[in-house]
Amino acid sequence: MEESGERLKRRMIISFALNMGIALVEIIGGIVSRSLALFSDSLHNFSDSMSILTSYIAIKIGEREKNEKYTFGYKRAEILVAFVNSAILVGVALFLIVEAYKRFKTPEPINGPLMFSVALIGFLANLISVLLLHEHSHENINVRSAYLHLLSDTLSSVAVVLGGIAIIKWNAIWVDPLLSALISIYILREAYEILKESVEVLMEASPNLDFNEIKREIESIPGVKNAHHFHAWRVGEKEVHFECHVEVNDMLISEAQQIIDVIAERLRRFGITHVTVQLEAGRCKEKGMICDEGV
Repeated sequence: MEESGERLKRRMIISFALNMGIALVEIIGGIVSRSLALFSDSLHNFSDSMSILTSYIAIKIGEREKNEKYTFGYKRAEILVAFVNSAILVGVALFLIVEAYKRFKTPEPINGPLMFSVALIGFLANLISVLLLHEHSHENINVRSAYLHLLSDTLSSVAVVLGGIAIIKWNAIWVDPLLSALISIYILREAYEILKESVEVLMEASPNLDFNEIKREIESIPGVKNAHHFHAWRVGEKEVHFECHVEVNDMLISEAQQIIDVIAERLRRFGITHVTVQLEAGRCKEKGMICDEGV
């Protein structure tokens, strides 16, 4: 696992360097060729570079040990970075859609051969970056965010290459803003999903758990009279915490501990990694699964 983590970090550094180089080349190429699609691809590549860099930093921060101030550790640094990266992508996509609309209304001449050459270089470099991060793309939301940046930019580079060919052969300059708009819509869709998930984690939204099934599972344990006041949240992408009140009859602490252990064991199949149980005997008047009393 440690070897895989070190390999991921090395590959992220290589991908960062590649994408920064692509971004600089495409910015110059976009300005000289007057290609909006190429310029939009350069902004996307720059965004990729920042995504990879911040993802790398987040991974390094997330490796820090828990302490008295950050008792849950630093795993949410990765979620914060995923949120920032996806929010930036949404902003870039909306900006490029507006620019594409302006270019449709006022077409400008484009240097097709230069656009094609620069886009081809960008495609090859992006493809290398995608291949480098592919095996790590499902490890966490942060790496997945960076990977989707790279994958979407690889696809957009293909589109720009094809657009360059169309402009060279048929002088179809309308293809340029069309490609820019289509690429931006695709980016918008992909970024929204990550933005939505990261916001849910940061807002401590309950993960996808069936509370009714969990309640039935807990109440099926001998000695349990009622389970209520449920709270569930994610600290990181894969660390799910759950707490609840469980009503039991008066009993010895050793007997109560056995019930707590059984609850924790059964809830593991729901993907819950950390369980806190408050045992009580006739304490709560309100026994709903969700309670506003703040206890």
